[in-house]
Amino acid sequence: MRTGPILILTTGGTIDKHYFDSLSKYQIVDTVVRELLAIARVTHHYSLEEILRKDSLDLTEDDRACLVDHVRRAEASRIVMTHGTDTMTLTASALSVIPDKTIVLTGALAPARFSESDAAFNLGMAFATVQIAPPGVYITINGSVFRADKVIKDRTLGRFILK
Repeated sequence: MRTGPILILTTGGTIDKHYFDSLSKYQIVDTVVRELLAIARVTHHYSLEEILRKDSLDLTEDDRACLVDHVRRAEASRIVMTHGTDTMTLTASALSVIPDKTIVLTGALAPARFSESDAAFNLGMAFATVQIAPPGVYITINGSVFRADKVIKDRTLGRFILK
């Protein structure tokens, strides 16, 4: 297991969605990731940066280029990125050009603020994976760790599967 701080980058997505009343649409608000890690009593050193607050369907190629540049310039060699699930594999593919870093993308199929959300579990898996996986790009979700280039989101099944 490698040591050193882990950089957590948040981009928005369902994990950080919230709605204010029954007439509202979901909105992406301040990230809940720091709270999830505090609840889990995480003691491993990490830093957190909120990069975007977007639904992944709204991410542009310019956004992805910005994410790649940010990760490339980061001093950390281990990075967890929260991301919306709909285009997570597209961003993972864009990040695959970065050598010598372990990058783990994760998200949630239900907002973290919901009691029956998968967010905390997925984040925990990502935090563990980034500590032990060799350099490369991974997706952790649905109780599995996937090489990012070997997975797709199956919207019909509502989960990620090997392609």
